[in-house]
Amino acid sequence: MSSKPEALAEFLRARRAQLRPEDVGLPAEPGRRVRGLRRSEVSRLAHISEQYYTRLEQGRTLQPSYSVLSGLVTAFALDEYEAAYFYKLALPTPPTTEAAPITPPGDLIVQLVARRSDLPVVVTDRNQDVLLINELGSALLPALRPGINVVDMVFATPGKRRESASWRAAARQAVAALRFNADPSDPRLQQIVGGLSVRDSDFRALWADQQARPLESGLAPVLVVGFGSGDVEWQTLEIPGGYFLIAYLPTPGTFSGAVIDYLRQRRASAPTPEAAAREDITKPAPGLDVD
Repeated sequence: MSSKPEALAEFLRARRAQLRPEDVGLPAEPGRRVRGLRRSEVSRLAHISEQYYTRLEQGRTLQPSYSVLSGLVTAFALDEYEAAYFYKLALPTPPTTEAAPITPPGDLIVQLVARRSDLPVVVTDRNQDVLLINELGSALLPALRPGINVVDMVFATPGKRRESASWRAAARQAVAALRFNADPSDPRLQQIVGGLSVRDSDFRALWADQQARPLESGLAPVLVVGFGSGDVEWQTLEIPGGYFLIAYLPTPGTFSGAVIDYLRQRRASAPTPEAAAREDITKPAPGLDVD
């Protein structure tokens, strides 16, 4: 996955393999041995020549027209997010945005996260590398810190905990968002995908599935020492500049609400750094008797 034409070709091949004729309004064929749709069927549905479609699937550098792309969106029954990702791959990248580097978040974002003391908050970039995390966020997700990749963290989950439906949903969402938001030619994306593909079969299967959609909301499985394990609700807000703010929600009457309330209370009862320092000063030295 080193260029947009190659990424587009992979997407087209995967999508064609996933669909059955009846999924796109074609009659079912009893005893059919072909996996997915035939190229001829896709080209007929998209109203383009089979030769032209074959060249797209082979990753040849082409600049298909909007009518061709629109026909393929219809042929593959893409939803709005899949279509958005498809257009990102198929259309030329404007020179002003090509390979745009990810810069550190500005002071306004830093202050927003620091002052948001009532919610666990994390800020990531388009590759899901953590840029900022507040104190409650660190208490809820101690494995997360600036420089850690969220997708890497998800797939660092031990095998036993991967059996839960909430982990599988979270893993699928993380992989789909990585594909949707990241730049296919970004070396950092290639590093993340390459490393996980080598060491994790679950990631390989999900990445090959070619699902692409943004992170909007969902449940994150967490384990909080002293409280227990469960699913915490989260919501993502996109910030201009390629940043994503993830807020974990204390919904009343849920595990999410209870665990965040527990962490707030624990934080409120903890001594401040100044108080801890004063306590250390007034403590007697070990081995000394104090009258």
